[in-house]
Amino acid sequence: MARIYLEITFCDGKPLAAYLQLPRKPGDKVARSKKAEAGMVIDFAPDQRPIGIEITAPSAFSIEALNRVMASLNLAPASPTDVAPLIAA
Repeated sequence: MARIYLEITFCDGKPLAAYLQLPRKPGDKVARSKKAEAGMVIDFAPDQRPIGIEITAPSAFSIEALNRVMASLNLAPASPTDVAPLIAA
């Protein structure tokens, strides 16, 4: 099973934004984006598969909100380990 991958951007030691890469195919590019729960934006490939979730408000992040978004996309929930760096930040 393909795993998710979390990237976090910091500014002055504080998280500025994060991006959760979802399973994708080689060459996938973002074709459109859609606002989700507070502080999250879903990126979709041209064939409408979700390929990433932008977390634009890391200070307001919760795994519960992320997993509601994941469920709405019919994806397996993220585990606390998957997002531990963001929770710690």
